[in-house]
Amino acid sequence: MTRSRIAGIGMYVPEQVVTNQDLTKYMETSDAWIQERTGIKERRYAHRTEETTTTMGVEAAKIAIERAGITPQDIDFIVFATLSPDYYFPGCGVLVQRAMKMKEIGALDVRNQCSGFVYALSVADQFIRGGMYKNVLVIGSEKHSFGLDFSTRGRNVSVIFGDGAGAVVLQPTTSDNQGILSTHLHSDGESAEILAMYNPGTHANHWMEQSLAAFDEAEIGQMFMSHEMIDKAQNFPFMDGPSVFKKAVVKFPEVIMEALDANGCTPADLKLLIPHQANLRIAQFVQQKLGLSEDQVYNNIQKYGNTTAASVPLALCEAWQNGKIQEGDLVCLAAFGSGFTWASALLKW
Repeated sequence: MTRSRIAGIGMYVPEQVVTNQDLTKYMETSDAWIQERTGIKERRYAHRTEETTTTMGVEAAKIAIERAGITPQDIDFIVFATLSPDYYFPGCGVLVQRAMKMKEIGALDVRNQCSGFVYALSVADQFIRGGMYKNVLVIGSEKHSFGLDFSTRGRNVSVIFGDGAGAVVLQPTTSDNQGILSTHLHSDGESAEILAMYNPGTHANHWMEQSLAAFDEAEIGQMFMSHEMIDKAQNFPFMDGPSVFKKAVVKFPEVIMEALDANGCTPADLKLLIPHQANLRIAQFVQQKLGLSEDQVYNNIQKYGNTTAASVPLALCEAWQNGKIQEGDLVCLAAFGSGFTWASALLKW
């Protein structure tokens, strides 16, 4: 049976380190306040104009492609996961294809936020299993720093997020002791608005409750983005943190166990769990819930913050580079985030 395996992996983080203490220049907060709630000590911010979600993804992709022993011309398909694309449209996938001078291959963008990389990996896995492609590039990249509210008003969200990128190259394998064993994807849109960025959008925001007849054409045209939205800080992400936490600590263990059960495995069989780096407290809760040791869970949110779609490949790459994953090891990737969406992937390295 053909499976897909990770043939190459790479990561990229910007040079600029922003500590918790640095954030106190812009908002009422403290290192102790941030660490107590999130476990984060510092994060990286991309250069304001010289680095983009795409350029960071390209840097990670270069490393992954080189480690896979191929060239950009060998890539058959691109799957790019992000919530912070360079443009509203087109997506970052085609920009990677252009930047790396690849052939006129297909490029798909995935907008599943924190679960984006695991969703993207699942899509790429199916293309490999079905025999359609042999070298699929999967990227998770985020540039959050350009769109955060750096004021006390926005601190509950802004202190959490950082920038960075991770990438893998998937290739087919027939080895029984290697490759992606299964992926598991879920969603529940009932509470979609409690973790969301409403504007710009096509939902008309607070105007939905009013008749469009009350506005002239110029005013209707401003509903996509208006001065009023900016004045009221409605163009920044919104998160009901406690509600997200409550849902995450239920769905994280569920989807991890789903992957293990589907393959006749137990938590004790895991060499390493790579959770999406949403909050160190969530990861610690999941570790305790599943009875895992500290050596079985890899966290790097302390250094990079929450990098959303980039967090799983960043942590996976760093863990591998640090020698924590060896050939044949059982590894589980898991994520939960906006949507809500959640997902897991179980693989043999």
